[in-house]
Amino acid sequence: MSRRCEICNKGIQYGHNVSHSNRKTVRIWLPNLQKIRVVENGRVRRMKVCTRCIRSGRVQKPA
Repeated sequence: MSRRCEICNKGIQYGHNVSHSNRKTVRIWLPNLQKIRVVENGRVRRMKVCTRCIRSGRVQKPA
């Protein structure tokens, strides 16, 4: 299972942890994904969707 939103395709972002001595180690930021039930093409299915897509109304939840 990938850590990627099925609507907007948002995924992992990479960067650095920077210490006080300015040493850099690689770190990642994960998207806030939720498994929710979504109406798609008239059918209900379970999808991994980021919270930004849920809040903005890009997905329709079943009644």
